[in-house]
This record gives sequence, structure tokens and C-alpha cells, in this order.
Amino acid sequence: MSGIPGVTLRGMEAIPVEVEVEITGGLFAVNIVGMPDTAVRESKERVRSALKSLGLNLKGRISVNLAPADIPKEGALLDLPIALGMISAMGALKQCPKALYMGELALDGRLRRVRGAVPAAFLARQKNIPLYIPSENAEEVALVQGVEAYCADNLSELVMMLKGEEKPRPLPPAYIPEAKINADPDFADIKGQMQAKRAAEIAAAGHHNLLLVGSPGSGKTLIAKAIAGILPPLTDDELVETLLVRSTLGMKPEPGRTRPFRTVHFTASTVSICGGGFDLRPGEVSLAHRGVLFLDEYTEFHRDLTESLRAPIEDGQIVVSRASGSVTYPSRVLLILAANPCACGYLGDPVTPCKCSQYEIERYKRKLSGPIMDRIDLQIAVPKLTPEELLSLDNKGMSSEPSASIRKRVINARNIQIERWKEYGYTCNAEIPEKLVKRCLTLDDDTRSFLAKAAARFNLSGRGMSRVLKVSRTIADLAGDEDLQKKHVAEALNYRQQSGR
Repeated sequence: MSGIPGVTLRGMEAIPVEVEVEITGGLFAVNIVGMPDTAVRESKERVRSALKSLGLNLKGRISVNLAPADIPKEGALLDLPIALGMISAMGALKQCPKALYMGELALDGRLRRVRGAVPAAFLARQKNIPLYIPSENAEEVALVQGVEAYCADNLSELVMMLKGEEKPRPLPPAYIPEAKINADPDFADIKGQMQAKRAAEIAAAGHHNLLLVGSPGSGKTLIAKAIAGILPPLTDDELVETLLVRSTLGMKPEPGRTRPFRTVHFTASTVSICGGGFDLRPGEVSLAHRGVLFLDEYTEFHRDLTESLRAPIEDGQIVVSRASGSVTYPSRVLLILAANPCACGYLGDPVTPCKCSQYEIERYKRKLSGPIMDRIDLQIAVPKLTPEELLSLDNKGMSSEPSASIRKRVINARNIQIERWKEYGYTCNAEIPEKLVKRCLTLDDDTRSFLAKAAARFNLSGRGMSRVLKVSRTIADLAGDEDLQKKHVAEALNYRQQSGR
């Protein structure tokens, strides 16, 4: 009795499963063992009906073993290997080629899309065996280089392929070109706020975390959303990383090489953002990997949630641990926070007076301090423009620089960083560890003295000084300067004075 290779998922990892089927005499019954979940146990009805569409009627007592038996099996992706195992046990398929099989079966035998096709493709490439998948998964699997994969629309077509009666349909290697970016909103549509726009450009160029503080209507959310239109395209390696996360959840690839932009509301739970649940699925912080995670109204988020983001922001990965086990997901995100300056939102507003007491203001400011703020590289005040200022900008015909022009500078700066850090395995300035900051980001005596005095004046922590140097390096890259200069450090320091860290 030979087993049919299938897969199950453990986080972003595809784990091989061998499906063994035995049919004996007796009353009809199907028993599936090997720690199956509800979806796997229910597969017996889907498989029975799908086999009936091929003219095969199951009889007798059928035992299905999913090995190794001590690993939990989840989802409907084992429908296909279970069906092939039953067909082989009935003698309708003499020999099933050694390959990985995955797919969900409809009652009429059609193969439906399943999650985890990209991790399965990596497993098949590692084992140097073919992979058979539903046609609906072909688009994402074709993006994995070096894998031999075939697709089918239904169970009948696949069985004919395995019997040699029909020619298999191989997946040609695919490549996602860079799509044309239609910035919406465009930076050209945002009036004033030149400092905030400059900070947004630096954040996009070096993947630096950004905090925008301003009263309602000042344009914080508009600026944050406009950053999506100036981000550089995903590289090949980054594209595969995002594909792995999305495939784990059964999501289709994003069009083009657009970086993820995930907006989270303050009512979201910690599990939805950090990941978890019974099957340890990734959360928003992993779906935003290599892209943007935007937390609007940051001060309204629960403290336990904001504190749980400290490690993912610093380490670029998050470990999700539950009683059923633990998995690791990537979380290299550009974190953008937007918040009001006080509880009523109008502290410093030129039109509406603030109604908060001094105690309420100090209590509110404590929410914008601490370990999370120490990890925010750029902290910008976004003042609300008066109606006179808005009309003045319109009358003078002043228009901001469009996102397309800013994006060109961002891409050039990011390419410089990729070339600089490629031997160390990093792609942008924000990722580099402390040892590389000390080794590679050197300063002349005048700039070093200036930074030392500023660090004492603003009470910068060690992490704060390191982040100032990283931002300075990004500013120099945007300007095309090879050496760090005093003006670069001065501008970077200006973006951290708000918190004093």
C-alpha cells in the first residue's frame, strides 16, 4: 500500500503528509485518522461525491491514515490526495506518480482554489518533485522560480493526466512587471504641509517609521495614504515574501509590484493585528510586510496592543504562540501613526480653541511617549491651515510637487541602499543593525561633536541616536551625497524633537 503525498500548513511552512488508504469488506464507512481537523474530516463527503462523478462508487470499510500521525492536519487542501488514494485503492489508478498533490474538491469533481499553494511550491522545489494544483492557484505558483508544477480544472482531467491519456499542463515561469502607479491621493493635491511631505518622502525612501500629530482636518490621514503612491516597487525577493504571507491566508497576489498598505482601526483586536487564533494565522502586521501598516487615531488603541507591536517593529518578525504551538511570521513594516495633539484634538489649532485642562493634556501626552515612540524615526506636527492660508495658496497658484516626481527620488535612494547593503542581506537603511551603524555610518569630527551635544540636549537614548543616524543616511541618499554631513544630521534631529527621545 503506497501513500499519496499531500501537504498541510504550519504557519507559512508546508509540511509533507502521506495519505494512506485501505479498503476492506463490510458496511460502508469512511474513517480518517491522523489528527484531522473538521475540514479534513468533512472531506470524505466531498471526495465520495467527486468520485461518483467519475463513475466510481465507494464500497466497504475505508480507512484513511494521514501520516505523520502526531501533526495536526487542517483545511481542505488534502481533498485531492485523499481522492487519489481511494482511486488507487480501488484499482482504477495503477500507479500514481511521485509528486505533491493539493486541492479542494467540489461535489461535481471540480478543483477549487486552496490556500498555501506558494509554500507547497517551495516544498516541491526542495524535494525536487512535481506539484499538482487547481488551475485557480496557477497564477501564484507560476511566480515561484524553479518548481515543476501542473494544473487541472477537475479531478477527471487530473486522473487522465496521471494515466497518460491526456498531456499534463505545465505552468510556465511567470514574472510580474511593475504596474503603473496612479497615486490617489496625489501629493500635488495636498496644500501646504511642506515639512510633513518631506518627512513622508524620507520615510518612504528609507522605510522609516512615521508619526503625524495634528488636529482634525489638518491632513494627517491624507498624507499617510499619499505615501502609498511614492513607495518603490517590490523587488523579486520581497515579492516572494509577500506572496508567502498572502498564500497562507488564501489571498491572491496583488497586481503589479505594489507594496501592501494596510489600514487598521482602533477597534481591531490584538489577534487580528499580531496574528493567532486556533490555526495560528498571520495578522495585519504580517500582511503589511515590506509595505505600510497605518494606525489612525493611534492614541485610541489599547495599550496591550500597542505594546505587542514593539518586538515586531524592532525585529522584523513576530512569533505567534498558542497552546497548539508557535509559528514565526515576517513583519518588516513601515509603521505610520496618526494622532491628535490632545483629547479634544484642538491643542494649538489656529481656529478652534482647546478645551482640555493642563492635567488632561499631560495625561494625553503620556500616550505619545515611551518605548513605542523611541522606535518612531520621524515625528511630525501637522498644523491645521486657516481658511485664509488655504485661499492664499489657491490664489497664488502654488501647487505641490506631484507624487510621480517624488517617487523617482525615492526609487533612486532605495536603489543606492540596496547596492550598499546587499552584501549584508539588507535592502534599506531602517533595517540595518546597530553593529553596521557603528561600522559603516561614519561622521567627521565636527558632525560627531554636533550630534553629541544634540543627544545630551534632547536626552536621546542609544536607540534614538542610532535611528537619527539611519535617517541622516537616508536624507543623504535622497540628495545623492556619499558622506554624512552636519546638515543631514541636523534635519534628522529636527524630526525627533517632538518626543525628546
